[in-house]
Amino acid sequence: MKVVSPTRPGTWPRPPAALVAARLDEPPGGARVTVAGLVILRQRPGTAKGVIFLTLEDETGVVNIVVWRNMYERFRRAVISGRLLRVTGRVQREAGVVHVVAEEIEDVSPLLDRLLDPDCPLPREGETG
Repeated sequence: MKVVSPTRPGTWPRPPAALVAARLDEPPGGARVTVAGLVILRQRPGTAKGVIFLTLEDETGVVNIVVWRNMYERFRRAVISGRLLRVTGRVQREAGVVHVVAEEIEDVSPLLDRLLDPDCPLPREGETG
């Protein structure tokens, strides 16, 4: 999974590169972004009409994900069982809160096993954004 650092003001990583939570304020509303992180919360409120809310955490903060019913049906297994997700969707800003409305959800949990592999180098300084 590639995570990119800023190269100049006004730029942010475009999919498939992942944007870190701390930089989610950079893309304009409606921009297509990819984020990735550990799933720390899944909510399916009874009043939300089938909408599921996920919270992902990366090394810089948290990202709120909105999963509409049709996306949930399409990516059900990843939403239910994924521990590490990569989500591509559109940035939405409302009342000072930033969400990513999911268009694609990928379970990348097997990458967590690489953390235990001594032969798999961790990213060097500057390779995460």
